Amino acid sequence: MNKILKSEELETVINNIKDKNGKIILTNGCFDILHIGHARYLKEAKKLGGYLFIGINSDASVKLLKGESRPINNENDRAELMSYFEFVDYVTIFSEKTADNLILNVQPDIYVKGGDYNKESLPESDTIDQINAEVTFIKLIKGYSTTKSIERF
Repeated sequence: MNKILKSEELETVINNIKDKNGKIILTNGCFDILHIGHARYLKEAKKLGGYLFIGINSDASVKLLKGESRPINNENDRAELMSYFEFVDYVTIFSEKTADNLILNVQPDIYVKGGDYNKESLPESDTIDQINAEVTFIKLIKGYSTTKSIERF
């Protein structure tokens, strides 16, 4: 089974899950240099039950968010790496600066973000309210971030 979905494949997969009354969990991020914090975060997200979808920021959107020196790894490599986690069901790449359009397309039951966010600081907060999804914040593991990993080198 191919876990990496093009945007035009999302609708079919989502409809199949919804037809079976399946629950969809969505999170997103750059996931530029994977570290243990990412793995633990995603594993916790999967424990919420259901199909875990990961939205990967495209190379262009990472540059907008993180600057010209990023990403370190290209979008296809980042998506492929994510697909190797057994607890990740589907991965897709999105090109916008925020995940608003991705959220509207996926229509998750639960939207997951790291504990460095709260409902007020979440850029996609209005979109989450619009589709009436639950939001869950997962506590981050101190000392782990892509930026800190880069700074060590």
